[in-house]
Amino acid sequence: MNVIVESCKVGDVEISVETGKLAKQTTAVLIRCGGTAVLVSAAASKETKDLPFLPLTVEYREPSYAGGKIPGGYFKREGRPTDQEILGARCIDRPVRPLFPKSFRHDTQIIATAVSNDRQNEPDVLAITAASAALTLSTLPWEGPIVGVRVGRLRGRLVAFPTFDQQQECDIVLVVAVSRDAIVMVEGGANQAAEDDMIDALMFAKEVAQPLIALQDRLRERAGKPKMEWVEPVSDPELQQAVFAHAEGAFRDGLAILGKHERHDALSAASKATIAALSERFPEREGEIKSALHKLEKKLVRQRVIREKVRIDGRGFADIRPIYIEPHPLERPHGSALFQRGETQAMVTTTLGTETDAQRLDTIRGDVTRAFMLHYNFPPFCTGEVKPIRGQSRREVGHGALAERALRWVIPNRDKFPYTIRIVSDTLESNGSSSMAAVCGGCLSMMDAGVPIVAPVAGIAMGLMQEGEDIAVLSDILGDEDHLGDMDFKVTGTEKGITALQMDIKIKGLTRTILRDALYQARDGRLHILGKMLEALPAPRPDISQYAPRIVTIQIKVDKIRDIIGPGGKTIRAITEQTGCVVNVDDTGRVTLASENPMSITRARQLIEGLTAEAEVGATYHGIVKRIVDFGAFVEILPGTDGLVHISELEEGRVERVSDVLREGDDVVVKVLNVDQSGKIRLSRKAAFGVDPSQVMNMRG
Repeated sequence: MNVIVESCKVGDVEISVETGKLAKQTTAVLIRCGGTAVLVSAAASKETKDLPFLPLTVEYREPSYAGGKIPGGYFKREGRPTDQEILGARCIDRPVRPLFPKSFRHDTQIIATAVSNDRQNEPDVLAITAASAALTLSTLPWEGPIVGVRVGRLRGRLVAFPTFDQQQECDIVLVVAVSRDAIVMVEGGANQAAEDDMIDALMFAKEVAQPLIALQDRLRERAGKPKMEWVEPVSDPELQQAVFAHAEGAFRDGLAILGKHERHDALSAASKATIAALSERFPEREGEIKSALHKLEKKLVRQRVIREKVRIDGRGFADIRPIYIEPHPLERPHGSALFQRGETQAMVTTTLGTETDAQRLDTIRGDVTRAFMLHYNFPPFCTGEVKPIRGQSRREVGHGALAERALRWVIPNRDKFPYTIRIVSDTLESNGSSSMAAVCGGCLSMMDAGVPIVAPVAGIAMGLMQEGEDIAVLSDILGDEDHLGDMDFKVTGTEKGITALQMDIKIKGLTRTILRDALYQARDGRLHILGKMLEALPAPRPDISQYAPRIVTIQIKVDKIRDIIGPGGKTIRAITEQTGCVVNVDDTGRVTLASENPMSITRARQLIEGLTAEAEVGATYHGIVKRIVDFGAFVEILPGTDGLVHISELEEGRVERVSDVLREGDDVVVKVLNVDQSGKIRLSRKAAFGVDPSQVMNMRG
């Protein structure tokens, strides 16, 4: 084996990449950072496919064995990819795909497997660099290399590749893919960070990534395979000129139509007419004609935006489409909101649940509980299409994760609001940025549900088109502007700052000035949308829905947990059966009681307080006589807790026999005189004479 290894230091982190040892029948590399290692392969079919797009698939896996763990559940092997794995695959795909030749049609596959996971150095971002290295070494035509860097701001200092524990303390966490000259992809979030702080983090990522670019250059010199010859097909100038001449007038008229479907219908009719008119002159070249029509549409749209300063739907660059908001359109969900911006519409609901409703995930770090979830749906009817529904798509997972990240920063602390929160965003219409509609609608639905969020959050999708030195930054982009533009980025945040950022950049040389102008224009649009949201619903509802469970939290001593649970869970089950109240207790002694009936909670609270209460010196209790002895009576004042009433403390005068005053089973009011170091309780019946009945505690259940 001819094993070749290159390494470099990025910040405080040592990273190495090796090839020539594993998976030698394809092009593969192994990247290492600490005790984490990711194996990534890149392969392509020898034959091309007759498709209008690049047939690239990316898979990312984090098997349990990598962390020395056996999967939980009945099936002791990994199944369908988790959301985390899907998001990892998307973070590889998004920066890699645009760097293939536009006409490349070989079936191509990248498979990344985290073969070792030290549970601190995250493998997902390493896989981006490893995928780039594999493609750089392969015979495939690809315009890399790129590098994936995770950047965190830890106590005010930017760090590259923060560990998992460090990320929990960071107020900015971004995954950034960079090339030699540019930032090409961004995915991440922040705790209401300022625009300039986010730009600093992006520029920091670009700077620290360069040693890994140089590493891949060295690796290619030592182990790179000869690249296959690939020449982009040259368009037939005669055919393209004929297409442009026939369709340009109709396309200009069609692009002037403001409505999405009406505009698409007009362009479709013009395309069909052009194909029919030129089919005899250019027989069996319909694919080339369609390609020329697409070039014409892109050219006209970009000319109109850059030169005429007019967007597809007639808006100015910074204009936001009309917004319609309806809080609480649905009666039974705990919170709901209808959010519409232009031709994009989302119905978003919030459901409040108890701790038992939280999602439990079997991860490399063990069982993880998620008490906040956002699920995004994009049914085919929202674009007027007919498609089979085969479960959640990768796009839906990615959009839902972005919206969840945007809102997670403003979720109240569980000590303040001990609910499990689930948001569902159903896209009902779509023409640009339905994920940002999920953010706005999700925030409003939580407010409608009475969730005391830290601050309201809005989101906006931005675009950019560049022709030479001319640049147009577009606010609240349409789907067509996204498709035909050079950059699309989504920014969410509060009035104070950014909570999530996602960027896909197709141009090189995105300067700090351009980035700053774009983010500040996005801020203006975000604040405009936020203002419209607050006009519709100025603040969270003062109380939760009548249909939501009521939750009360009690803190008990840790050594009392066993008293609530009982042998084999017998006691806690009995409380639930008696009261109809869901009872949960954690290892810290935090007890939550949940029920739609306030009386059930009150009853359960009384039982738990009785089980965990301790006798207070000077307090008066309603007890029951459990046992009579010659020198006194043992009285139970708390469940499982009794004390002695000495014969001298039964009445004011002399008592000959205890049975003259009390019998077993009698109710009796007693006062606690003393609790000694061993826990023995001394009680008095005569000291409780004349005590106000309202001051007597009954905690025996």
